[in-house]
Amino acid sequence: MNKFVVKKKSEYKEKVLDLRRVTRVVAGGKRFSFRATVVIGNEKGTVGVGVSKGLDVAQAVDKAKSAAKKNLINIPLKGRTVPHEVEAKYSAARVRIKPARPGHGLRAGGAARNVLLLAGIKDASAKLLGTTKNKLTNAMATLEALKQLKSTNN
Repeated sequence: MNKFVVKKKSEYKEKVLDLRRVTRVVAGGKRFSFRATVVIGNEKGTVGVGVSKGLDVAQAVDKAKSAAKKNLINIPLKGRTVPHEVEAKYSAARVRIKPARPGHGLRAGGAARNVLLLAGIKDASAKLLGTTKNKLTNAMATLEALKQLKSTNN
């Protein structure tokens, strides 16, 4: 009998966007835990963002990964870019995504870049318009923008 358990390789690539140590004040002092924000995607039009807390970093990342798998979205791609321009807001974060010609490359910064890369978008321009630098809200705003995309099958 084989003693080794073969773990199936996931079809999704993952990227840890943000890792924070959070504190809860209790009667005996402070209790520390970690909050992880993870983006997963298959680079073929499926992407998701997950957030979770754990007592250590590895536990927080694993829980965030499974949370991201639970809220995956499929987006319509037009070749290597998005079908049309979209803009979305999530909390204080605003993002605008524009399609680009082939070979243009992905011109995006911060959390939006990671979300678009894992979604499989290779040619596009994205601009974070909000005043926040929070990676979680910027990633969620990018996800909201991608949800607005409509397929252009003419």
